[in-house]
Amino acid sequence: MEYKSSMTYNLDLSPNYSYIFEFENHFIHNDYRKWMIENWTVAFYYVGIYMAFIFGGQYYMQNRPRFELRRTLIVWNSSLALFSIMGACRTLPEFIHVLKNHGLYHSICIPSFIEQDKVSGFWTTMFVLSKVPELGDTVFIVLRKKPLIFLHWYHHITVLLYTWFSFTEYTSSARWFVNMNYFVHSVMYSYYALVSMGKYPPKFLAMTITFLQLTQMIVGCAINIWAHNYMSSAPTHTCGISQINIKLSMAMYFSYFVLFARFFYKAYLSPKPGKKSKIEPISEVPPTKKADFSAEFNGYPRQRNGVVH
Repeated sequence: MEYKSSMTYNLDLSPNYSYIFEFENHFIHNDYRKWMIENWTVAFYYVGIYMAFIFGGQYYMQNRPRFELRRTLIVWNSSLALFSIMGACRTLPEFIHVLKNHGLYHSICIPSFIEQDKVSGFWTTMFVLSKVPELGDTVFIVLRKKPLIFLHWYHHITVLLYTWFSFTEYTSSARWFVNMNYFVHSVMYSYYALVSMGKYPPKFLAMTITFLQLTQMIVGCAINIWAHNYMSSAPTHTCGISQINIKLSMAMYFSYFVLFARFFYKAYLSPKPGKKSKIEPISEVPPTKKADFSAEFNGYPRQRNGVVH
């Protein structure tokens, strides 16, 4: 798609931030976009290494004792929680400002969140790049010999490829996707940080996280439908999304919805034999077995479901 970034914008597109960090103020979006356009296929190399580690690592660990990595896991989850909270706090003001002052069409079709807002633009870029280190979630699962479900690695791979591809296009609907993902990750990784410390929040919190993830998928599908309708009715090159991007995003979000809904049913609604089990939420994909400090919790076995991030 040849997206014309020279379209006319309203002047008041950014909120009045109380403070802007120097690294945000120095953000130049074109530099990152140029690099990503020239190197976006590098993501496929990361995916190849990732898949090789999954199957090679599981084979290697097959007859070896598992690693504990508890302290490392605490640092890992806490770091991702802080990063997600910061990202949510820095991108949400622009999102609310645009919705309130410029409406739904602008929020879906105009990529001013990265072209004109340095704060939101910086954290959107960090969001895209963070999909590489987030593959580290799987490293813990493999080394700690925890169950690795399809939803986990499927989600990691598709999100990485889609976000890198979308960044090269400055996909305007990403404003919604980035804000939703930052928010859900803020809650999810905070939950995992507590679990990795051996502190287990009430079951309703795990259920709430999975529900938020399902809601994210439904909203994602709705945004793609709106984007398609805007693309069909608006003049050419006035909505910053390509048709191929809409199709890819819709397929991705719908497949996530099906997989998350299946997980939600099996984890929280389906009858379970014997005593009632404790369930952890899906990790941007189902909850991970991030901590295994005791075989029992509050008197009965704790059920662990693979992580999906």
